[in-house]
This record gives sequence, C-alpha cells and structure tokens, in this order.
Amino acid sequence: MKSEQVYQMDFPKVYHLLVSKAEKKERTRQEVDQVIRWLTGYAQSELEGMLESSVTYGYFFRNAPKLNENRRLIKGVVCGVRVEDIEEPLMQEIRYLDKLVDELAKGKSMDKILRK
Repeated sequence: MKSEQVYQMDFPKVYHLLVSKAEKKERTRQEVDQVIRWLTGYAQSELEGMLESSVTYGYFFRNAPKLNENRRLIKGVVCGVRVEDIEEPLMQEIRYLDKLVDELAKGKSMDKILRK
C-alpha cells in the first residue's frame, strides 16, 4: 500500500484494528489507549474525540499534540521494514505505533513498551 493511501485511511477503523489485535492476545483497549497517548501526547478525551469523528490516520499524527521524544528508542521490524530506517517522517510515526501494538500483543510489559 502506498504511503498516501495509508495516510487517507480512516483513523477510527485503524484504531479498532489495533485494539482487536491486542485483545486477541489478552491485552486491553485501555492498554492500547495508553500506548497511543504515550506516543502522541493526546489526552484520553482528545483520543475519544478523534474516534467519534472521521479523521484520517495522517491527520491524527500530523496534529498530535506532542510526539514522545523517546519514540526514537523504538527499534525493530514492522511489515518487513525496520522502523528506525523509514525515511518518510509521517510513515515512521505510524509504524512506531504499529510496533508498539505488536509489542503489546506479544506480551511485553508496559514499562518496556513505553521505554521507561
């Protein structure tokens, strides 16, 4: 899928896919929300507002209040690509979230996921 197609995806739909992935592995929606808030700086109420509207995935990340500085510590492979090697900034932010949810689904502790 091309980058622009990813950016135009409906954020609420992507969110529900992320939650579903985590819940299949005995994790919770609240944990997914915690990961998203940590990465983007959105408050829970802001996140819920985004879920009630029809914002795109690109819009969600472009308008993130404060991307976490420690996100640069996220390393590894998502969709066959190392997240730290992705050159397109917006796509890298999106893949950081994918990687965090992958780690959550694999059973990592929140301390490790949130790079504490």
